[in-house]
Amino acid sequence: MRALKYGAAALACVVSLSALALPAPFYCGQSKLNGSLVCAQNSPGWNWTRFSGPYPNAHCGR
Repeated sequence: MRALKYGAAALACVVSLSALALPAPFYCGQSKLNGSLVCAQNSPGWNWTRFSGPYPNAHCGR
């Protein structure tokens, strides 16, 4: 019974802390092929380099 209480308390802590998590930042990437720019949270692929960032929104602006 005691283990159930601690398990429930641990689950409640994890759920409440995940609600406070911040979203991943956005970065502006530049294509190695043609120089075009894209704003993304993840790398668009192997032929892209990080150009600038981090930014708080998907428009790559402050």
